[in-house]
This record gives sequence, structure tokens and C-alpha cells, in this order.
Amino acid sequence: MTVQDLPALNATLNGLAAVWLLLGFRAIRQKRESVHKRYMLLAVATSTLFLASYLTYHLAKEGGLTRFPEAYPVARMVYRVVLFTHSVLATFTVPMVGITLWHALRGNLPRHRRLARWTLPIWFYVSVTGVLIYFTLYHWFPAP
Repeated sequence: MTVQDLPALNATLNGLAAVWLLLGFRAIRQKRESVHKRYMLLAVATSTLFLASYLTYHLAKEGGLTRFPEAYPVARMVYRVVLFTHSVLATFTVPMVGITLWHALRGNLPRHRRLARWTLPIWFYVSVTGVLIYFTLYHWFPAP
């Protein structure tokens, strides 16, 4: 595996995290707490691997950022909005997930539930938009 393979790995990890989040949400709705816990811990582990891979890629990548081609101004504008919201929310997701997880593991379930109502949809959005950003940059509108 080379540095050039990491964006595809990152998208895969983001997609898996989104799947674990949905399955964990479904499990808790069905009152299957142990199943919920397993899926959510899988989501945390997968997102942690993603973050390590993402940081490795950007530290090792030569040439700076991957730029969106200027030939598609409308798509570029939509991409920038998605990228901006993704980046801002991703910054908040890490501490939100950590605090929400901490309350769950400590058995403070009322606090966990209150935080999870915000953490889950934001985390899911960040995971899904991460996959969309990958496809946008590397498949739908690749730089020449």
C-alpha cells in the first residue's frame, strides 16, 4: 500500500463507520444494548483508524491539498459547501464522540443519551460526506 492508496482506504473506513452507526442506532431503538455497544465501539475503532490514515496521508502527501478542477464552477461551489460543513463538523466530532463514549462507559446513560442525540447525526454526516468528498475529488471530478 502506498500513500496514493490512502484516500480510497479513508473513504472505505468512513463508509464502514457510517454503516456501524446506522446499525448501532437500529440496535438501540430495538433495545438491544449489548449489540448497540458493539456497533458503536466498531464505529469508534473504524473512525480512529480513519483519522490515523487521514493524518498519515496529509503528512506524507507532496504538493499540498487536492484541488477541485476550476472547469466545473457550479460543482466546485457545491463541493466547497460540503467540504466546509464536513471540516467544521469533523473538528467537533472527535471531542463529541469521546465525551459521549465516556459517559456511556461510565454508566451515565441519561447524559450519554442527551449527547448522543447530537453526536450521532453529526458523526454520521461527517462519515457520509467524507465518502462523497472522496468520490467527488477522485472519481467524479478528478484533477487533470
